[in-house]
Amino acid sequence: MAFRPSSPAGIVTGAGSGIGQACVRMLVASGTPVLAWDRDSDSLQQYASDPMVTTARVDVTDVESIRTAAASPERREPIRFLINCAGAFLVGPLASVTPSQVRMLFDVNVVGTTLVTQALLGELRQSKGAVVNVASSVALKATASNAHYAASKAAVAHLTRCWAMELGPDGVRVNCVAPGPTATAIYAAAGMSEAEQETLLTQRTASIPLRRIGRVEDSATWILRLAVDDLWTTGAVVPVDGGMSLG
Repeated sequence: MAFRPSSPAGIVTGAGSGIGQACVRMLVASGTPVLAWDRDSDSLQQYASDPMVTTARVDVTDVESIRTAAASPERREPIRFLINCAGAFLVGPLASVTPSQVRMLFDVNVVGTTLVTQALLGELRQSKGAVVNVASSVALKATASNAHYAASKAAVAHLTRCWAMELGPDGVRVNCVAPGPTATAIYAAAGMSEAEQETLLTQRTASIPLRRIGRVEDSATWILRLAVDDLWTTGAVVPVDGGMSLG
């Protein structure tokens, strides 16, 4: 799986925790140098002593932040893959959702994914590389508790299909992984208490045929397969959800 170039082979956003963190760890274990981007600079300190990881504080909703990181002098070769893991979460009924919450979801999940991919598009075309977006199983299956989050992730899934058609003639592959419920810090970041998180994940477990919550490595394994190993798949939205999206 490793490229072993003389500079970072690819970029992972949302790299400070959760699925993004798992992607970075697995890439490093395979010998692949990587750029780890996250808006939380404290979370990037975990990579401070790792020579395989170059970090940058990046807010995916801020164009200048992205441009500055993309122009990093450590990068002497075009990137070969981009993994868009940065995301925001919201749970709650239609009656209580606010306009600012909806804008925040779409700014991070949809606009952020777009801005980062745009900024690196020239390099991806040059390397005939790969983009892997991260959606959610609720992008594939209707939900009664977090409709706007589901809608933002459904947008990511459809952008994936559209970009695959647009960029395919340039040799750029674009795919998407749709994780099922996975115990990460995204719930706490959305303001959920530990009790609320436990209730949500317990409820979701009951609807999963394999009857367990996902591990970050479950999704990271498929993300890296699509980013690095597979050279023939594009436009796929792969549910990695223990069968949750089946019905």
